[in-house]
Amino acid sequence: MTTRKRRIAVFTGNRAEYGLQYPILRAVSQHPALEYRLIVSGAHLDRNFGRTLDEIRNDGFSIDAEVTIEMSEDSRIATAHAIGSGVVAIARALEAAEPDIVVVYADRFEGFAAVIAASQMNIPTAHIEGGDLTEGGALDDSVRHAMTKLAHLHFTTNTQATNRILGMGEEAWRVHTVGFPAIDLISEGRFASADEVVQRLNLDLSRPVVLFTQHSVTTEFELAAQQIRPALEAMRALAAQGVQVVLTYPNNDAGGRAIIGELKAFETEPVPGIQVHRSLGRHLYHGVLALARDPAVRIACVGNSSSGIKETPAFGCPTVNVGSRQDGRLRGDNVIDAGYDVAALRAAVERCLHDEAFRATARRTVNPYYLGDAGRKVADVLAEVPLNQALLRKSMTLKGEARDGWFR
Repeated sequence: MTTRKRRIAVFTGNRAEYGLQYPILRAVSQHPALEYRLIVSGAHLDRNFGRTLDEIRNDGFSIDAEVTIEMSEDSRIATAHAIGSGVVAIARALEAAEPDIVVVYADRFEGFAAVIAASQMNIPTAHIEGGDLTEGGALDDSVRHAMTKLAHLHFTTNTQATNRILGMGEEAWRVHTVGFPAIDLISEGRFASADEVVQRLNLDLSRPVVLFTQHSVTTEFELAAQQIRPALEAMRALAAQGVQVVLTYPNNDAGGRAIIGELKAFETEPVPGIQVHRSLGRHLYHGVLALARDPAVRIACVGNSSSGIKETPAFGCPTVNVGSRQDGRLRGDNVIDAGYDVAALRAAVERCLHDEAFRATARRTVNPYYLGDAGRKVADVLAEVPLNQALLRKSMTLKGEARDGWFR
């Protein structure tokens, strides 16, 4: 008698999230006891944000459902509407897929809609990257922690995050510290070679390179355009000094379209040495960061993407973290913080490119998110966890006993 494989529905809502999920999706697809159903949504289906379905298909994965979540304008109410419509549309996709477990990632509003739909349909839900902190004014923490309380299994990237989830009253057997999945691919060398990077982006590695991405701070989305202008001005000044700048589009958060508007306006006045891309894709993006492994190449990652905090240490790449969006993130010694100020940004980037002591520190930095083989660890748990009422019936470990005041 053949045992049916467990069906794992993996939800992805944007390009960056998919790049982080790839090792998990790959491990699930290769596991003898598992099969996947891939549900794509959000920015993957939006040409304004680089419609990335081709990247998924080129990786060899089949897409089982395309779920449109409308996000037609930059506003808080548009995001609320998107979550509501997403819950309805994703629920239909899950009903058709009939999964045994649903996998969702991190802190995006699309993932929030997915975990609401799955948990309310009584489908066991696994949440990746819970317990992290980003206290800089984005709604990420609130969404991430809400997803944690709805989910039934937790896969964290570091022990601090694990301890926070335990501190939320989650049962210890549900929480698994696996590390950061994206580093699986980096440790395998699965990224573009320097030659490919040079050819595809027309770079001269004898000159400095900056890779730049800035997202909106969602609680300040009306300031998104204002906040990116100093950075663009700093990039313009650096390009005038011979620095090559590769700009990429932001996520489709509230405020994202305002940033894209600034990037498009920037493109109408072409600056030698600056190029703008909707999406580089994981393979090329990591290839650019990997240039930092050669001490002769002067490169900096600049902006407020979480990749600047979590992925750059794996390459020893000097990084400038702009603004507040990543406040509270666990980070390596390769990161410099800078505000929305042209002079401060230029100075921070120039330090990354020319300060030999800091460049050496960046190359030696310890990656606090690396444990190794995260994708396989996740797949093994998904294959082995008992699918029963104990998984669905969550218990609160904090009793709320009063001992000299409230006891936690």
